[in-house]
Amino acid sequence: MDEETRYEAVSSRDARFDGEFFFAVETTGIYCRPSCPAVTPKRKNVRFYPTAAAAQGNGFRACRRCRPDAVPGSADWNVRADVVGRAMRMIGDGVVDREGVPGLAGRLGYSSRQVQRQLNAELGAGPVALARAQRAHTARVLLQTTALPVTEIAFAAGFASVRQFNDTIRQIYARTPSELRTEAGTGLGAAVKEARTTGIPLRLAHRGPYAAREVFDLLAAETVARVEEVSGEPGSRTYRRTLRLPYGTAITAVDERSAGSWLEARIHLTDLRDLTTAVQRLRRLFDLDADPYAVDELLAADPLLAPRVAARPGLRSPGAADPEEFAVRALTGRAVAEDLVEAYGKRLDVPCGGLTHVFPEPGALAGSAFDPRLCALASALADGGVRLDAGADRDEAEQALLRLPGVGPATASLIRMRALGDPDVDPYGTPGSYRWRPWRSYGVRHAEFAGRASG
Repeated sequence: MDEETRYEAVSSRDARFDGEFFFAVETTGIYCRPSCPAVTPKRKNVRFYPTAAAAQGNGFRACRRCRPDAVPGSADWNVRADVVGRAMRMIGDGVVDREGVPGLAGRLGYSSRQVQRQLNAELGAGPVALARAQRAHTARVLLQTTALPVTEIAFAAGFASVRQFNDTIRQIYARTPSELRTEAGTGLGAAVKEARTTGIPLRLAHRGPYAAREVFDLLAAETVARVEEVSGEPGSRTYRRTLRLPYGTAITAVDERSAGSWLEARIHLTDLRDLTTAVQRLRRLFDLDADPYAVDELLAADPLLAPRVAARPGLRSPGAADPEEFAVRALTGRAVAEDLVEAYGKRLDVPCGGLTHVFPEPGALAGSAFDPRLCALASALADGGVRLDAGADRDEAEQALLRLPGVGPATASLIRMRALGDPDVDPYGTPGSYRWRPWRSYGVRHAEFAGRASG
């Protein structure tokens, strides 16, 4: 998009582009999402930025009305397999907060200077600034949804000091942390007293229509006992699962009923530093950063899929909350996965309903006697021979999987589609699927429903 097209999107308050770019107003010092309901500023006063971090780095504050920090992420980062795309997925997963820029660069196979240069050139902000913007958003959520002390929130959000936390909040939101906490009308402050017991309430934003029923149908069909469960009737179901995270564990819950542009969720963490990572894992599982407008437009051009796209606008291609877990499940099947949870899974200190375990990590399965294929996969995951993290190179990961005993092309492709979130994979060799590129993963989902209907 050129700048004039972006301005047209801003003038029409087009929510399709929320998160794809941001605009800032020089006369007010504020940056917004394209769909901001405020009066459209004059073109001469508007500047455009590819990321919120770039707008913040140029001295602009977040709009109080449209909350641009809460928009879905750009769909580009799911599609792209280059260094910038991989870096953005890893920053979202909290790698910079945990390992710093050297850790991010090492995972990407580049020097810190190269990563800094490429991100600055394309996004207008380096990895530190991008991670800082994410930390600020996490801090705002904690301030407005929990009763935790401000000092505790600062470190939970990933800030190195309380002073850094205070300065960042003032710069981005033009308010103190205390003022943010007491602010009314945000829609995030109603559950402050309940957050400690029921978890942190969140709104997981998505772009455009969202076919929630089909996503929950798939998750319900795949649930592994003790780790996952789906309760309720279609249309009002809740998906709950446990997560193994860098600092601890979590129990998450996501409701099927969509409230327009978001899904309601709750996350109960043993360590608050895992909030950002837990949110990103859920976003990938529910494919919340997809661009359904672009996907549906292309797929609707196929006569086979056109009626299915019309019937299910916004159909998603779900990912995986734990990529390594999904790889094991794809290889062994659901029944064996449940046996593995019982034999090797870590039991929760405080079980919650039917959720009693966290899926076993690869190291615990490397010596398993269940299946030699499983041992080989678990060992490769544990020692880094196969990488399935947020920034993994998808081609390299697939080739590494294919070198393992018992992992055929279909299984490797399925892992690539779900565990690595690749939007352009057809694990089943569907005839004519080349017409659906670069959205074959979504075309496959529509074709599945077409096949069920004809069968």
